[in-house]
Amino acid sequence: MVAVVPDPIPARMKGLNRAEVCDANFIEYVQRWDGQAAPRPAGNAPILPGSTLDAQGFDALFESQLVSRHLDLMARVLRVQNKVFYTIGSSGHEGNALVARLARHTDPAFLHYRSGAFMAERFRQRPGMDPVMDAALSFAASRDDPASGGRHKVWGSKPLWVLPQTSTIASHLPKALGTALAIETARRIGHGLPIPDDSVVICSFGDASANHATAQTAFNTAAWAAYQRLPAPVLFVCEDNGIGISVKTPDGWIADSFSHRPGLDYFFADGLDLASGHAQVQRALEHCRRTRRPTFLHLRTTRLMGHAGTDFEIEWRPLPELCAAEAADPLLRSAQIALESGWMTPAQVMARYEAMRARCFAAADAADQRPKLGELAEIMAPLAPYTPAAVHAEARRVPAAEEREAVFGGAAQLPERQPPRHLAIQINQALHDLLCKYPSSLLFGEDVAQKGGVYTVSKGLLKAFGPRRVFNTLLDETMILGMAQGLANLGMLPIPEIQYLAYLHNAADQLRGEACSLQFFSNDQYRNPMLVRIAGLGYQKGFGGHFHNDNSIAALRDIPGLVVGCASRGDDAAMMLRTLAALAHVDGRVAVFLEPIALYMTKELHAPGDGQWLFPYPAPDQALVLGEGRVYAAEANDLVIFTYGNGVPMSLRAARTIEAELGWQVRVVDLRWLVPLNAGFIAGQAADARRVMVVDEGRHSAGVGEGVITALVEAGFGHLPLQRVCGADTYTPLAGAAMCVLPSDNAVTSAARVLAQDH
Repeated sequence: MVAVVPDPIPARMKGLNRAEVCDANFIEYVQRWDGQAAPRPAGNAPILPGSTLDAQGFDALFESQLVSRHLDLMARVLRVQNKVFYTIGSSGHEGNALVARLARHTDPAFLHYRSGAFMAERFRQRPGMDPVMDAALSFAASRDDPASGGRHKVWGSKPLWVLPQTSTIASHLPKALGTALAIETARRIGHGLPIPDDSVVICSFGDASANHATAQTAFNTAAWAAYQRLPAPVLFVCEDNGIGISVKTPDGWIADSFSHRPGLDYFFADGLDLASGHAQVQRALEHCRRTRRPTFLHLRTTRLMGHAGTDFEIEWRPLPELCAAEAADPLLRSAQIALESGWMTPAQVMARYEAMRARCFAAADAADQRPKLGELAEIMAPLAPYTPAAVHAEARRVPAAEEREAVFGGAAQLPERQPPRHLAIQINQALHDLLCKYPSSLLFGEDVAQKGGVYTVSKGLLKAFGPRRVFNTLLDETMILGMAQGLANLGMLPIPEIQYLAYLHNAADQLRGEACSLQFFSNDQYRNPMLVRIAGLGYQKGFGGHFHNDNSIAALRDIPGLVVGCASRGDDAAMMLRTLAALAHVDGRVAVFLEPIALYMTKELHAPGDGQWLFPYPAPDQALVLGEGRVYAAEANDLVIFTYGNGVPMSLRAARTIEAELGWQVRVVDLRWLVPLNAGFIAGQAADARRVMVVDEGRHSAGVGEGVITALVEAGFGHLPLQRVCGADTYTPLAGAAMCVLPSDNAVTSAARVLAQDH
């Protein structure tokens, strides 16, 4: 049942903005109401006959709706006064307060931006917290905002288990599902959860967002899990208002698309009517908690006041259509319930309405006086926390000797007692060590379990640690990274594998927009530490082409807060993995370990059989300092070559030719850490250089080499003779043609000859 505004299109309102219209509609409806009120129900009696919602519950929900509405109205007024910096409102979606009331505050929630009423209602579960003041501080971008510290208007709260999202367009669905899957994973590996074992995960989004590829991957994975009877207690809440900014959702599309989808249990609830919607939401939540199955709650809503404050719907949306949406305002229906049930009189409803208006404006005025962020260091403080001493101590911490011996098959089989090995074996040995060291670590990805990975880098881990900690996923990089975030959210240490660098690009936003942004937008209250392994770069022979020789890491280089390491040899790889795992464990950071495929099995450096690219496994108490490079021939300064990955052995080979041909002493600097580049280290290595070369196997545009050269120029070394050897701006072709677009030994020596001629 929908309340009817006496005059759906009052003439005096046609020139007003729609926020004023919605406000006036509510006031007029209540003041003109002359219906027959029923006897006032007792607090524990149904608010209306047949409803499962009692009167006290209705009263609380109505207040939460009013909080949300007046925050929206306040934001529209104060935005033009530059006191508020966000106007995407929740008006028309206030029915989501039902979900908050029937869920627990320990049910992790990943919410979209129209969640004001949900938050107001969830605040009730932790007495002493003020939803109005907290929201006002966030609207005002105040440093005192308890959610983000003034960095963005987010719906989030550490005590309420609401993990903050920014302007999410379905990108939060994979990590919400990952968190639901992680609840069962934790039980299986004996990891203590920070939430009750029977928790469910709440994930809300709009009907337009349901069409996004990122949403579809979450729905597909949820169904995939349900098909295999893997518990995945996620409640997908699709708040269907029938429109995405200005594009309408076809009538019936959400119901038709999701009501019969295998593996997703569908429920509908009327979010415009608290009295009838209560039982429907309750059924969905109880089903999800009891069955541990993915559940889809289709919540009917409407959108009022446009997409945001800058969206003047009257300019593009027919007026009768706007008025019809405004007549379906859930607050009108709640006022009708309050009046017809006898729970409130018109005067009481208006008193409550105006009191909330005054409260929201007072909170906004107070928030406007609170300090704002004003210093760069303060703004960036939660982005990339780093405690070097603690990280290094953790990286050097060694598991119990008997545990390591059990993993490796006895003391004699410990890797540090074996002959020198190549890169792939030492990464494998380091992963055995990490899973031994961190009982809550898990390694997963495509083909990593029984097969041991495409290149057998994860061989033996399944046998050593079992299928609960080493497992295959479906072929979906977005969901692999979503799963990693979910595990990390609940205190585990995920080590996901992306099979090839080229496969990362369709899922990169899970790192850029989600994983790496969480610490920043939660003011370091939430962390999702992870260590992502990616095989990539060029020079792979016999199995080449673009997708297996992707040399583009530009997508990783511009992600704030991300750490990227790239080892060229096995001992470095082991020590870097220890450091990256410690960085995740101690400081909650997101890290990528880029593994050069062509160097996995490399044993020789200069000549067949020389074994000069085999190295002993470093003792388990050895680790690298973040940003520390490796220097070959540190005393040489005729030519200093900066490089990484495949470029390291390439440059060492070329150095021998350069020394023989030109008589120069050549220093080769392996950067090892590509994001962030250690500008101080680079400058230090250039300080006594006579000439500089940058060998970057990436592409000419946006490659690591650009960053190295920038660091040199900014440090005052732009005057040095310089050559850059790098890949071409092209995709990598198949077979021998690949060598035409990538740097080579000859290209390095040729660049040295140019330096000799020019200088």
